[in-house]
Order: sequence, then structure tokens, then C-alpha cells
Amino acid sequence: MEEQQKPVEAINSIRDMMERSSRFISLSGLSGVSAGICALAGAWLAYGYIHGDRDPRIRPDELYDVEGPFSILLNDRLFWIAMGTFIAAFISAFFFTWLKSRKEGIPIWGSSARRLMINVSIPMLVGAVFLVQLVEYGTPALVAPGCLIFYGLGLLNASRYTLPEIRYLALVQLALGLINLRYAGLGLLFWTLGFGVMHIVYGLYMWWKYERQSA
Repeated sequence: MEEQQKPVEAINSIRDMMERSSRFISLSGLSGVSAGICALAGAWLAYGYIHGDRDPRIRPDELYDVEGPFSILLNDRLFWIAMGTFIAAFISAFFFTWLKSRKEGIPIWGSSARRLMINVSIPMLVGAVFLVQLVEYGTPALVAPGCLIFYGLGLLNASRYTLPEIRYLALVQLALGLINLRYAGLGLLFWTLGFGVMHIVYGLYMWWKYERQSA
């Protein structure tokens, strides 16, 4: 009986090795949770400027003396809140992924990780250029759904290089972005649901499925 099981074990080992070489499987569920918490904090900071009486302009008297979309963005507190949120989410997600990679003995910047980053970055970089043009043409209400849509496209494009569950997160982001196009005035709400709540739900599910036993 044991002799019959050895070929099966060998095949499973080879399959695991091929899976590790072709997919980046060290994404930590805690990375999603931490990114979601950062998004919720950013949404809380932005709420007063979007729905309150706080002026998001940094220099109200000088704002109209400059031209171009980048000048408008750099004079807007919402832009800096979004940048701070993105940087905090990226650092925290990288930290937990690095911890998992070190624990599993998998290099964090191998060929599979490079393919993942390239495929997720291309739609997001294109989206960033597109969103800047939206601000220039005076349609900031479409920025939130645009962020969700291009982020969803990036995740969907990269899903073949990592764990398959990320495809479902991508589809949810795309759905929220498309619905937000219909209700453009609720951008902060959909942004919070997509980048905050869904990241936390996804991260907790991934931790429970893949990391709970080892923890």
C-alpha cells in the first residue's frame, strides 16, 4: 500500500513545485486586512472635505493662479490623503507579505512576483493618467468609480499569477465601480466599500483558508 502511495506523493510534490514557480502564492491575508484598514482611515479623513464644511484646497487664494491638472491636484488635500493612504496600504501589505515569504522560504521578488507586479501595474498606471485627465476636464465625480474599475482590471489581469481567489476580489471591484458610475455622488461610499470593507473581508477569508493553521 505504501509503495502505491509513493508515486502519488511524488506527483503532488512536482505539482506543488510547479505551482510555486508559476504563481506568487505568498500574498498574506493580513496584507488585505491592513490595506483595508488604511483605506477606512483615509475615507474617514476625507469625509469632512467631501461632505463637510472643510475646504479641500490648500491655498484657496492661489489655486486659480496656476494652470494644469497637476497644479490642481497638488493644491488639493484630498489628493494628499489619497497618496498617504496608498503609501500606508502598500507598506503594510508589503510587510505582511514579506513576513509570509520569509516564513515559507520563498523569495519575495522572484519571477512570479515580477510577473504579478507588471500585470497589475499596467492597467493601474493607464488608469492614473486617465483619472488625471478627468480632473483636468472638471469631472472629479468620476474619479472614485475610475479608481475601482482600473484597480479591478489590474487585479483581474494579475490573477493568473497568484492565488485564484483574487479574481473574485477583482470582479467585486469592477462591479462596485460600474454601479458607482450610476451614482457618482456616492463616490466616497463606494470607495470605502471597495478599498476598505472588501479588502478586509478578502484578507480575513484568505487568512482563515491558508494561514490559520500555521498561525
